[in-house]
Amino acid sequence: MDSGNVAIARQAYQAYADSDRGAIEAVIGQDVRFTSPLDNGLDRETYFDRCWPNHETLSRFEFVRLLGHGDEVFVTYEAETTGGKVFRNCEVLTIRDGRIVAIEVYFGWTIPHEAAPGGFVGA
Repeated sequence: MDSGNVAIARQAYQAYADSDRGAIEAVIGQDVRFTSPLDNGLDRETYFDRCWPNHETLSRFEFVRLLGHGDEVFVTYEAETTGGKVFRNCEVLTIRDGRIVAIEVYFGWTIPHEAAPGGFVGA
């Protein structure tokens, strides 16, 4: 159910903002795999060792897109760090039986963008 999966996704991001380890553990499946440009199929234990500490530096998430389609939820968010830095990422979460079993992260950019409008970084 798409709306149920979207609610589970929201709960996962809110757990980071609230530094609530119990809330994130409740929605992360035992067989989860986490992949990003820097990580290739991390298991649950490694995910918590490597990713969970980021909760200390994240203060909020604002959803730009949060769309459920079957067992996937497509998320674009702007996150703010405790230091005031804002960045945008896209993620695809696969959710089965109420648990997140796959997380794909696609890094975004900082806000404001480092490149001038119509330009690119390094120009």
